Amino acid sequence: MIVRILGEGQWDVSDEQLGPLNELDDAVEAAVESGDEAAFRTSLDGLLTAVRSHGEPLADDSLEDSDLILPPSDATLEEVRELLADDGLIPG
Repeated sequence: MIVRILGEGQWDVSDEQLGPLNELDDAVEAAVESGDEAAFRTSLDGLLTAVRSHGEPLADDSLEDSDLILPPSDATLEEVRELLADDGLIPG
C-alpha cells in the first residue's frame, strides 16, 4: 500500500504492516479524543516513524495514488482531529 505523509513524500508499505499501523493509529485517535497533547505527539511520532522505517520511500517524481494519507509530523492536535474519520487516520 502507498502511504503519503503530508509534506514529506510517499512510502510503499507492505500490507502485513496494516495491523501494527492500526494499533499506532488507535493510540493517535485516543490521544486526540482525550485532548492529551503529550500522548498525541508521542503516538503521532510513533506512527510516522513506523511508516518511514517499514516502508520503501518512493521517488519524488513518482505519481502513485496514495492508499493512506497521514498528517505531517508538525500537525497540531486540532488539525488531526479534523482529519480523523470514524475509523481513525487508517481505515480498517
